[in-house]
Amino acid sequence: MEFPDLLERFFSYVKIDTQSSEISESYPSSEKQFDLLKKLKDECIEMGLSDVVLNDWGYVLATLKTNRDNEVPTIALIAHVDTSPDVSGENVKPLVHKNYDGCDVALPGAKDIVLTVKDNPYLAEKKGHTLITSDGSTLLGSDDKAGITEIMCAIKYLVEHPDIPRPNIRLLFTPDEEIGRGTEHITTDEIGADFGYTVDGEKLGEIEDETFCADTVIITVTGVNVHPGYARNKMINAIKLAAEIVEQFPKNGMSPETTEKREGYIHPHHFVGGNEQAVIKILIRDFDESGLKEKEDFLKGIVDKSATKYPKASFDFEVQESYRNMKIVLDKYPQVLEKALKAVQMAGIAPIKNIIRGGTDGARLSFMGLPTPNMFTGGSNFHSRYEWITLEDMQKSAESIVHLMSLWAQ
Repeated sequence: MEFPDLLERFFSYVKIDTQSSEISESYPSSEKQFDLLKKLKDECIEMGLSDVVLNDWGYVLATLKTNRDNEVPTIALIAHVDTSPDVSGENVKPLVHKNYDGCDVALPGAKDIVLTVKDNPYLAEKKGHTLITSDGSTLLGSDDKAGITEIMCAIKYLVEHPDIPRPNIRLLFTPDEEIGRGTEHITTDEIGADFGYTVDGEKLGEIEDETFCADTVIITVTGVNVHPGYARNKMINAIKLAAEIVEQFPKNGMSPETTEKREGYIHPHHFVGGNEQAVIKILIRDFDESGLKEKEDFLKGIVDKSATKYPKASFDFEVQESYRNMKIVLDKYPQVLEKALKAVQMAGIAPIKNIIRGGTDGARLSFMGLPTPNMFTGGSNFHSRYEWITLEDMQKSAESIVHLMSLWAQ
């Protein structure tokens, strides 16, 4: 199964800056996401898809109708257009390393940025592949422009090969997934599908049916601001109080840099403020809701102690729910996962059922009534300048999608 325009299509997507913003109050959070959304709308029309829509909220929806006479379900294929706010996605310069030699790769766009096999042992397995990276000055953007590419290539293949059975297929491209707002203004009625798949995973062959449960804790510290020349016994510096709170977080555990597998964490993610007021945003992650509660209670204890210690300051503690572990829903629909695993196998890959130390649009969609596991894209080191992917793994992802659609048509 060949997808001759895959690399060209991928490059055309990653060169469009679609970085979302955590501090914006608009939706989508950045107007530039529409640059890619409009392109995708036009490409869907060019492929002959029906019901193609780009709405004001920044969702692209399109339909490829079934070629079967029997009754078939409607399956949604979903990917997001935005890239992480953590690293620039402006002026991405993708590099192709043909016939990768299995050694370290220096990225010339930034000083001392080297993609090493020592830090990326999985990279050594891709010797001989066509390796794709950025030049190191930005992220690459394969999260999730690889997923978009693979979906579009698979759909084009199905259009050009009408003999391959397919169900009704709905495409959904979303904004703002990276800031946890990807499904904020879409309904399952608008999507109009029975089941869905996000194509937003990483390693070759992985199908993920379990995500973190996720909350955000927002701690707002309000102090007393006085002219520093006359502040003795009067000023209460909110920055110092907020820093004292963060200093009490665990040093050797319960953080992203000290956990793995099924371990949850507390992650101070964003800090803004001045003398009078400071705000700390903290990501809380655990595979079980009870684990979330334990971590939130731990933080609340720190804040309560600070409130006692500094009675003239005020401390606000807010918990915002982000998403829950989609396995709770997906376990009720085993056929959704089974077909994905079989499709990967049909593509000649050993399927791997895995967990996501993160979340996808599928987590929220599952609880909205659209069971949606996550399929691999082939990428690694998402959200960083060290991001990489191979052409061969992207092709296998697109092939797996084609097989998956044929299975749903049977």
